[in-house]
Amino acid sequence: MSTFIDYMVVFVNKFNWFILYYVLLINTVYFILFLVSIRSLYIDRQKKKYWSYEGMVASNYTPPLSIIVPCYNEEKTIIDNIHALLSLEYGEFELVIINDGSKDQTIEKIINQFDMKKLEMPYRKKIDTKEIKGIYLSTRYKNMLVVDKENGGKADALNAGINIAKYPIVTAIDADSIIERDSLAKVIRPFVEDPTVIVSGGVVRPVNDSVVDKGFIEKARLPKKNLARLQTVEYLRAFLFGRLGWGSINALMIISGAFGVFRKSVVIDAGGYTENTIGEDMELIVKIHEQMRRNKRQYKIVFVPDPVCWTQVPEKLKILKSQRKRWHKGLMDSILNHKKMLFNPRYGVVGLLAMPYYLFVEMLGAPIEIIGYFSFFISFWLGLISLEFFLVFLSVSILYGIFLSMSAILLDEYNFSKYTKISEYFLLMLYSVLENFGYRQLNAWWRFTAFLGYRRKNKKWGEMTRQEFQPEKVNVK
Repeated sequence: MSTFIDYMVVFVNKFNWFILYYVLLINTVYFILFLVSIRSLYIDRQKKKYWSYEGMVASNYTPPLSIIVPCYNEEKTIIDNIHALLSLEYGEFELVIINDGSKDQTIEKIINQFDMKKLEMPYRKKIDTKEIKGIYLSTRYKNMLVVDKENGGKADALNAGINIAKYPIVTAIDADSIIERDSLAKVIRPFVEDPTVIVSGGVVRPVNDSVVDKGFIEKARLPKKNLARLQTVEYLRAFLFGRLGWGSINALMIISGAFGVFRKSVVIDAGGYTENTIGEDMELIVKIHEQMRRNKRQYKIVFVPDPVCWTQVPEKLKILKSQRKRWHKGLMDSILNHKKMLFNPRYGVVGLLAMPYYLFVEMLGAPIEIIGYFSFFISFWLGLISLEFFLVFLSVSILYGIFLSMSAILLDEYNFSKYTKISEYFLLMLYSVLENFGYRQLNAWWRFTAFLGYRRKNKKWGEMTRQEFQPEKVNVK
């Protein structure tokens, strides 16, 4: 019995050291991404001195664009969002709204508001989708189409939009999202500057409690709810460090489904969005990487830090839990679907760096973190590790996370200054500390349970409660 206990003590001690080294390794990777991101932000800042979005909009070299908006039960916000999209500052574009079998009044509201007339419109079905029940053209806006189809999930809706889109560049924007007036011109810039660019994406920020009027952001405000504020810190860190860092070495593995721009031919060649996954945005990017690397074609998938898309984030734990578990299962889908790319030099930096990162850090990080917490606390309680060792672990795992979050906030304020009040940035700094004491661990627990309960072939949209956007109230005396 004593021999078994001795073996267990040795095992636990070795495991604790493994956890400590694992956290150190992850933080080293984060720090490298941090340095790369600072360099990329500096380069982007220099480019802006010689470029204006007004010139991009007016240029004959700016390609026409098809804006695809999949929607499912979006009756509360869809009308304002369509008005905003129709008013975007961009040369030539069409707006294709895909109603994916909504159960509420989404399609009826759109038809009535925009005077839609049903068409007998032929189109080439390059990607297989669920049956389309009708295609409608607005009599008021000749560049606006609405597609009413059977429910098939978000990926199926996006594929239907790609089939019908007439322009060579397409952008997918979530129906609950708001993009700034100049965002399209900014995110399309890489396509004009470099013919090898095939995908680009921008920053996504929480819109909760910002002033929105007629589908546009009139005043950016920090959300009032604690949960939304914590997510604001999270989004800033993820986009300014993670995606900017990976994008700078052409190893970006995900373009947000809320705001991405693609060459339509590349999406079609990749087979479109995958239906039997709930991480269709990441899955498409990984498929494109695989296809382009396999065919030895030159290409770039880029992240542009300036164009902003604003989206509603969950304000209730139940909805946030569902979202995060769905995201983690989508990540697992993509890693397992393309496991042959792991450590495969054929796929360059994607196979040798990006895929291993997403496997060992993003996919397995939550289980290791949760097990590590239990191991350290039990070991400390049983006296197997010293107080000094325990404090080193907490310092490495928590203090460095605070440093990265605060750095992201400072970089955001220096480069973009979306929030006008300096007090809002001080609040964000406070929440960058608070997120490490409960919120981060809760997120890890949700991802851990998603890991344990993972099942493939799940393609449900998931539920997200929408709030109607409210313009700022003016007091009249």
